[in-house]
Parts: sequence; structure tokens; C-alpha cells
Amino acid sequence: MTARKSGSRLETEIERCRSESQWDKIPELVRQLSAKLIANDDLGELLLAECKLQTYLKENPLKQGASPRGPRPKLVEVRKHLTAALDRGNLKADYLQEVSLLMAKLCYVEGEYRDALGHYSRVNLDDLQLGGAPVYRLSMIAEAYATKGLCLEKVPAASPSLSNKNTGSPSSNRSTTDRDQEIINCYEKSGDIALLYLQEAEKALSAGIQNRSPKPGPTAQDLELGYFLETGLQRAHVIHFKNGNLTQGVGRFREILRAVENRTTQSLRMTIARQLAEILLRGMCEQSYWSPLEDPPTVSPLDDPTRQGHTHTKNYSLSRRPRVYSGENLFCPQENTEEALLLLLISESMANRDAVLSRIPEHNNDRIISLQSASVVYDLLTIALGRRGQYEMLSECLERAMKFAFEEFHLWYQLALSLMAAGKSARAVKVLKECIRLKPDDPTIPLLAVKLCIGPLHWLDEGECFGKIVIDMGEKAAEFRAKGFLAIGLVYSLKATDASLRSTQEEYQRKALGAFQRAQSLSPTDHLAAFYLALQLAVSRQIPEALGYVRQALQLQGDDVHSLHLLALLLSAQKHYHDALNIIEMALSEYPENFNLLYTKVKLESMCRGPEEALLTCKHMLQIWKSFYNLTNPSDSGRGSSLLDRALADRRQLNAMTLPDFSDPDTVSGSSSSHSGSEPVSPTSPSTISTLSSPLSSPASPVFILQPPPPPRNPSFLPACPPPPPPPPAPAPTKTRTQSFCNHVCLRQLSNCGLLDANTLGFSSMFSVCSVHATSIAASRVEQALSEVASSLQSSAPKHGPMHPWMTLAQIWLHAAEVYTGMSKPAEASACTQEASNLFPTSHNVLYMRGQIAELRGNIDEAKRWYEEALSITPTHVKTMQRLGLILHQLQRYSLSEKVLRDAVQVNSTAHDVWNSLGEVLQAQGNAAAATECFLTALELEASSPILPFTIIPRAL
Repeated sequence: MTARKSGSRLETEIERCRSESQWDKIPELVRQLSAKLIANDDLGELLLAECKLQTYLKENPLKQGASPRGPRPKLVEVRKHLTAALDRGNLKADYLQEVSLLMAKLCYVEGEYRDALGHYSRVNLDDLQLGGAPVYRLSMIAEAYATKGLCLEKVPAASPSLSNKNTGSPSSNRSTTDRDQEIINCYEKSGDIALLYLQEAEKALSAGIQNRSPKPGPTAQDLELGYFLETGLQRAHVIHFKNGNLTQGVGRFREILRAVENRTTQSLRMTIARQLAEILLRGMCEQSYWSPLEDPPTVSPLDDPTRQGHTHTKNYSLSRRPRVYSGENLFCPQENTEEALLLLLISESMANRDAVLSRIPEHNNDRIISLQSASVVYDLLTIALGRRGQYEMLSECLERAMKFAFEEFHLWYQLALSLMAAGKSARAVKVLKECIRLKPDDPTIPLLAVKLCIGPLHWLDEGECFGKIVIDMGEKAAEFRAKGFLAIGLVYSLKATDASLRSTQEEYQRKALGAFQRAQSLSPTDHLAAFYLALQLAVSRQIPEALGYVRQALQLQGDDVHSLHLLALLLSAQKHYHDALNIIEMALSEYPENFNLLYTKVKLESMCRGPEEALLTCKHMLQIWKSFYNLTNPSDSGRGSSLLDRALADRRQLNAMTLPDFSDPDTVSGSSSSHSGSEPVSPTSPSTISTLSSPLSSPASPVFILQPPPPPRNPSFLPACPPPPPPPPAPAPTKTRTQSFCNHVCLRQLSNCGLLDANTLGFSSMFSVCSVHATSIAASRVEQALSEVASSLQSSAPKHGPMHPWMTLAQIWLHAAEVYTGMSKPAEASACTQEASNLFPTSHNVLYMRGQIAELRGNIDEAKRWYEEALSITPTHVKTMQRLGLILHQLQRYSLSEKVLRDAVQVNSTAHDVWNSLGEVLQAQGNAAAATECFLTALELEASSPILPFTIIPRAL
């Protein structure tokens, strides 16, 4: 009785050591077993053979793709033990099966593949029972299936099949297909049983530690997969993909990932999750996607069409299968990008948890492997999140990657680009500084920093430093040296605009011209160099020279919107208003939603065709605004998910913002440099790139689809009058064209925010005056059309979100107010100004327009108060200073009027109306000589004055 209990305990200990792969303890346990009366030598032979074989494989691991050949001296004893056990035949049936499995495994290690298959055929693996089997036996069976699959791949087909294969007969194809089916079945069975073994082994290991040690102790050590188990888990999907069967390969990936996780498979799961995410992103579209909870489709466009009819089908069943995650309310992806993002976020969590950060030499290889694995995950995250425009989330993910990023340029650069895309320009510049330190010879990095500094940040001194870095590289910068001079020129041009002293302005303008000329000489085929040189010459009022360079820019890039706009302004400066209007209309045929062009068109139409046509253009702008900011991304329709659709809303109050002047050089540079007026939103076909591309490279050409607005309602407060003829429909801007990276990012954010609801985009009615007050039928029709548009837009209450759309809307209303002011209609102008005031009540432009309306009504004191309030917000607004100076002149406060007008001249020395007003004041004071000089200066400047300031054109790299 005592012997049986002792033997039972010993056999349990042996079984535990075999399950936990503690092969160093087996020899001692075999000696104890041989001393027991209940044991026999054959079991000891089995255990010693297994121990020596596993120890050999641990010391001499097999490698994927290697073909072991020839007997190994250290394996001679293993064969002796196994042969002895088989010859005597005293073991139980289960142990005899184990001996045969070990013998087959030994044959494979020695390269005897046919002998190994012979042993497996005698054992008949499919008859081995999984239910109630010890844990170690599950491992042996899983390894046996994997080894059989390896042997089948190594051994050529039988001779008859070979002959059929040579003739290309159908039987040959069937034989090959059946053989592939058998190989895949072996690997899939091996993988399933391996997962079951790892789950049971971890459960037994945890239970054993708790039973042996009631006190808290060390955690269980991770089991090692080994060559055969790892092959069983990874080989099946490789064959599927090799055979062009992408559907079954993806299905196999999902089966492995749905199994309950354990510590041993964590690294493998991260690898498989990353590989599956890459396949979903690169090789699968939404139309071919199927849910992970559904069976794979039998016919799929993903699979190789030449292998249709030879698709692998799972025709086996196991008595025990690995446990899988199940339950209620589990998240299930609904599309390929969503599933890929889920997999990558899981992989990222694993990569961060298992990161090797130690810098000591012993951990160098592990640290490199950890970094490479994490970098691949973050590159795929860039693709997945970039497709959805989720740059905010991407920047957060890459910030978590900074633990890997010591002296690693790639991760720093990815973070900088993601911060740029997310609109975090200040932080992006700081990160780019680190990138410059890590890669000082790359000129594109400081150019990106310049782009941010002269664009959204307006950090001109920092931008100058970055531009000089590129220039100082000399020949190392190659073709980018011209870009460096271009960047320096833009910085000087913007500094000239910001300067308050005329001498400083002239100095910066001279420097800007020199930089642009150098850029143009270094890169004579770059249309931007010629364009910005023309723009700077235009700002300096060298109109003939500017015309020559803008024509050169158009020869290099005939459809450049800014070059066309500059050409129109130059023609207007030469008083060729009809030609300028023709150029604007031609440009609008290519860029129908460019608001800068439309603003200029309003001014030109007022000059050439009358204010009624200008008002129709204002109405057209309102319609475009409504449709332009009601964009929808077709790829997002019906795909709601809290995992992906994160709103990127800017929570700043609109009331705290000021509206930049759209027609004044003093304030336009800060706002227009980052908005071209024709930005796209939500491309329908985003490119699949492994990393964020540089904005200096060739950008993608996204396509945008506009959702037409609902038909306007007839407001109830308007009197009954004949309806006007319907206005021409606004052209839908569905044109495909290239755009800058930052503009693309700005409006990709807009495509995901709450501004896109058609029911929330609207404005209250703006007119309370009947159209019978109009001076003509055309004007009455324009008024009613504008009323319908205004009432269809519902309410202009301030809203949260990106500022640019609301700034654009306010500018449209102010343009309409200016047109009505020119028509001497203060009531309508006041209504338009009120709409802009609802959006930006503290804007100096709104206050200036209120002063204009007060002047029109004859309220000089009220106008003076509005102008003073506008200057208290923006002291350098030249137009307000000019109007205030004239009012002070009317009030006979000549000294103060002269002071205000001289300050205005210092701010903008090319404003001819300011010079004219100053001359009037000086004449009233009796200073005829100075007044004459001012009048002559005004005449000279007016001869080259455009319809709108040249600085309405954005200056950005």
C-alpha cells in the first residue's frame, strides 16, 4: 500500500516535470522510479530518451527553413533508449504511442522524413484522444502534427503523381490540392492543440504553485513554445497566403487571436495582431470585409482567381478545442480599418509593456528588437489613423512611444509630423528641433519648422533662424537651398508687413526681394520662386516687373490659383478692371470655392457691373459656404464607432477671438498664411503610406464630395411679392487637385467635428426691410435672394469648433455690408453687419463697418465712437485710422487728425487714400506745400493701387 502511494506521487511528479519542461529533474526521478517495485526499465527508457532529446533541441535549436540532415552523435543514446523500449514492448499502449511519437520526432531531427511519416502512420494521430489526456501529452500530439506537416512538405509526392504532374493532368492537380489540404490540416490541428496545451499548462502551473506554497511566492515562469509548437501556430496562415488564399489566412489569424491569452503566447499574439492589421490595411477593402464572428465567404475577391475551386475547407474536428473569449456586449469591429486599429492598439499596449529600455551592452540586442517591433506598430497606426484623419489620437499614441525614442530619429520625426497634422504647431516646432539635432544634414526638417513658424504660429524670428540653417548647409542642401532662400524671403516679407516704421519696412522689403531673386536664380523652374518674387515686387509697387514674373510663374504652373489671383490684382492696379474680372472668373472656373477669389470678384463687379451683380456674388458665396462646410466622407457613412470617430473640437470661445481683416495688409498676413481659401475636406481615397509624408513632397490629390444644401425657405416676414427667378446653381467643387499638407490636416479635423450637421449650420434672417425700398427690380431680386439664403441658414449664434469657417462667414457678411454701404442702404448694411457681429462681436472689422454705417446715416459722433472702439482693439488698422482722421478733420480738430493720419502713413505708406486725407488736413491748416506733396504722393500711389491689397494673397511655404 505504501509502495503504491509512493509510486503514485512519483508518477505525478514526473508528469508535472514533463508538462513544465523541467528536463533537468527527469534523470533523478528515473533513478527513483527504477528503485520502486511497481516500475520497470522501459518507462525509464522512454523518460530518458525524451529528456535527452529535448535537452539537445534546447541546446541546438532548429531554425525556420533549415533542413536537418544526418545522424547526430548526441542523439545516438536517444535512439538506443527508444529502440530498447519498442523492442521489449512491455509498456502500456499510451506509453508505446509516446515512444513512437518521440521516434518520429527523432527521425525528423536527423532528416529521415519518410521514416518519420511511417511512424506517424502506425500511430494514426487522428485516433489519439485529447479528452482526459495529461498536459504533457497535449504538447506531444501538437508537436507530432507539426512535425508531420513539415515532413509532408519535405518529402516529394509519389512517383505516379509526379508523372501526372509532368503531364499537367487533372489528377495531378487534385493530388497536389489534396496534399496541400493535408499539410494545412496538420498545421491547423497542431496550432489548435498547442493553444489548448498552453492554456492547460498555465492553469496547472498556477494551481501547483498555489498548492505548494500558501505564502506569496514567485510567479510561474513562462513556458517555451519551441520550434515545433511555434511552427504549428504560424505555418498554416503562411501557406494560405502563399497559395493566394487570403480569406482563409485571415480567418486563421482570427481563430488564434480569439483564443484565451496566456503569458507564453503574448509575444506571438502581438506578432500575429500586427501582421493581420497590415493585411487588413494593405490587402482588404470595405467591400471584401466580413465580420470576425462570421464564417469566411466561400468566394472572395481577395483570393487568387486562378485557384477558384481549390479553396481549403476545414474538414476535421477535435474532441477538445482551446477556450475562446466569449460573452455578452463584446466589441466587434464593423470594418477593416476599425479592426486594424483595434489590433494595433492591442499591439501597442503589449509593445509598451514589454519595452526593453536598458542601455547596458548585454541588453542591446533585446532593445533593438523591442524598438523595431514597436516602430512597425506605430507605422501601421499612422496608416490606420491617418485614413480617418485622427491625427490627435495618432499624436497621443506617438507620445507614448517616446520611451523608445532616445536617439531614434524615426519616432521623433513621426511625432513631429503628427503634431503638425493635429494642429499642435508649437509643440511640433520643439520636436522638430530635436529632429534637427539628430539629423543635422537633412534640409527638409528645418523647412518644415519654417513652414509652421511663418504659417499658424507667426514666429518670424524663429522662422528666420530655421531658414538660415538650410542656407548654411550650402551644397549639402542641394535643390532645397532654393527653398531656404524662399523661406527667408517669406519671413522678411511678413516682417515688412508687421513693421511700424517706414524705414524698417523698406529694409525688410529689400531683403525679401534679394532672397526671392536668389531663390529664383537657384531654381528657375520653380513657379513658387517666380510667384513670390512677383508678389513682393507688387507689394513694393513695381507693377511692370511684377507682371513679368507672374507671367513666368504661370508659364511654369498654369493653373496655380495664387498666380492667377496676383495677375488679376496687378491688372486692377493698372486699372484694367474688366480684364482682371475675366481672369478672376477663369480662375473661379477651376477653383469655384476659393473665397479669396470671390472677395476680389465682389470688388471688381462693384466697379465694372454695378453693386447688384456684386450682391449676387455675395449670395453665391453664402450658398458655397453652406455646402462647403456640409461635407461628408462617403467612406464614413454608416460606420459609427466610438473607437474611431473622435471629434476634434476646438473649445475656444468665438467671442474671445478677433476677425482678421480680409482686405487690409496690416492683419491679413497672420490669418491668410495658413488658409488658402480652397482647402479640401475628407478625401475619399486616402493613400496608404507607411509613414506620414513630408509636406515638401508631392502631396496626394484627394477627391471631395459636397452635400447640396436643402432648398431655402421663404421667410414669413417678407411681403407677398412675385418670386424671383431661381439663381444659377452653385457649382459643386468636386474637382481633384493637390493641396498643402497643413491645409489638408486643418480641414480633415473639420470633417470629423460637430459643425457638419446641416441642421445646425444656419443663420437668422438678416433683413427687416421690404424689397419695395430697392431702386431697381434687379436690386429687389438680389435682396429677396439674400433674404432666402439668410433665413434658410437659420441662426448665426456663435458656435464652437475650428475658427476658419466662421471667420470666412463673417467676411462674407462684411463684404455684403460694404456693397450695401456703397449703394447708400444703411438698413441692409446694418443687418449684414449684425450677422458678422453675432459671430465676432469684438472684431475691429465689425466695429469699423458700424462706423461706416453711422457715417452714411450722418451720425458723426456715433461713427467717431465706433472708430475709436475699433482702434482700441487693433491700433494699427489703417482704414479705421483714415476714417477717424477725416471725422476729426470735419470736427476741425486738425492737429489730432494730422497725428492720426501720419500714424496711418507710418503703418502703411502705400495707402493712397490716407495720403489724400492727410493732404486735405494739411491744406486746411494752411500748409500748402506739404499738402501738395501729399496729394502728389496719393496720385502716384493711386495709379498703382489694386482693387484689394496684394497681401490678401497668402504667404506660406
